[in-house]
Amino acid sequence: MKNDKLDKNVTGSVVRLHPDDNVIIAIKEVGSGEMIPSENITSQNQVAAGNKIASCAIAQGEAVRKYDTVIGFAACDIEPGTSVHNHNMTFRDSDRVYASASEYEPIDLLPEADRATFQGIVRDDGRVATRNYIGICSTVNCSATVVRKIAEWFTPERLAEYPNVDGVTAFSHPLGCGCEMTGEPMDLMRRTIAGYATHVNLAAALIVGLGCERNQISELVEAQHLNIGPKLKTFTMQEIGGTRKTIEAGIEAVKGLLDKANQVKRETVSVSHLTVGLECGGSDGFSSITANPALGAAVDILARHGGTAILAETPEIYGVEHTLARRAVSVEVGDKLIERVRWWKDDYSVGRDVQINGTVSPGNQVGGLANIFEKSLGSAMKGGTGPLMGVYRYAEKVDAKGMVFMDTPGYDPPSVTGMIAGGATLIAFTTGRGSMFGSKPSPCIKLASNSSMYQRLEEDMDINCGEILDGTYTLEEMGQAIFELMISTASGQKSKSELLGLGDNEFAIWDIGIYG
Repeated sequence: MKNDKLDKNVTGSVVRLHPDDNVIIAIKEVGSGEMIPSENITSQNQVAAGNKIASCAIAQGEAVRKYDTVIGFAACDIEPGTSVHNHNMTFRDSDRVYASASEYEPIDLLPEADRATFQGIVRDDGRVATRNYIGICSTVNCSATVVRKIAEWFTPERLAEYPNVDGVTAFSHPLGCGCEMTGEPMDLMRRTIAGYATHVNLAAALIVGLGCERNQISELVEAQHLNIGPKLKTFTMQEIGGTRKTIEAGIEAVKGLLDKANQVKRETVSVSHLTVGLECGGSDGFSSITANPALGAAVDILARHGGTAILAETPEIYGVEHTLARRAVSVEVGDKLIERVRWWKDDYSVGRDVQINGTVSPGNQVGGLANIFEKSLGSAMKGGTGPLMGVYRYAEKVDAKGMVFMDTPGYDPPSVTGMIAGGATLIAFTTGRGSMFGSKPSPCIKLASNSSMYQRLEEDMDINCGEILDGTYTLEEMGQAIFELMISTASGQKSKSELLGLGDNEFAIWDIGIYG
């Protein structure tokens, strides 16, 4: 299976991404003095795989173009064959035309009878789960140990007689007190806790508080309209009698929930019930060539089948946000995305050394990404080519179908936490450097951008998108393979991160508050 799209542009050790680019990408290490026949140039430096090489002379101040998009400006005259990176390229913001909804094209949905299916768990309210956990949530860090101790009691041996229960898992965090009593930081925290406590992948949940914290259980319940009952119970440590008694009470409560939780059965349901959160971490120069556009191709398939995909990480769409806004279903949706980006740029991150202001992580830089514009080019590709159907604040319930956007930070744990709180029942995570990540209660599949990393970290990676560059898969074929992996994982097949036991420490609420 040859990748016709890339075969036209891959020659030896480099790939050209667009005819009008003035850089090419090394797909393997290029030695100093090595001839690059396709460009009729000689490499002036040793260039690592994933990094950029000038394909022609670039004058000082001239735009550097990748995918025919400006990713920076030459800091000096750059000769053909020279490595192009932060040492000779500067980051500078530029004006962008925001024309929300001007390029909207509706999805060509498949008839319901033709849509793909998976083996899901149908809850009493009609929602469909991909996993079946019991969750123990803390309101505050003071109850973090208690919720963990409750969950840890339920070892695989003790759960052996409940084969349909995937586990008992704790969701603890360092927040909940010493913070603002009202406003978005408190609202965000409560949305997140409530999103997990009522998540479709939980058969039932306990919420455990201390008693004197600012994030009071009663106010959490009222603000988030939670229904306390057989599937959602609350415990207050100061009322029950302390640490030991609360742990014991929690264990007994979970014991009483297991029989009912174990009665679930998987049944055939439409893939339109699937909501996939999209994440990228440890990106490299290949992420925008293989894993991210391949995931985007899978998202396009999912959307045509009536499913939902959540694009996130607001700092990592900066520089290309206008292209997403133009594809919005309405001016209101497009403008809401731009408002979120401007909040990050003009309010939240002013004067701080964060990636939305240009600087990406050391791992990204070593992988060949010079700045946030270059990273955003690839990051946004995860959302596919379809319309933007909705924009949500962190941890808000996602109710639209198709590709939507959620405002999250670029840091993987809180970003994924927000999407799961919003309803994601599966996470698809692309990586070039090799991020080690897993999540509960929604399983995470890992997509490697290159074959060398996949082979080195095969225990952590679910699929090798590097085969696109190897010429054994086309981009479209890889998108279909990812879509099929989504279906099998949603149907109960364990992901690599699940087999490794990841997910117990990755619950991380986005902390945007002030403490004192």
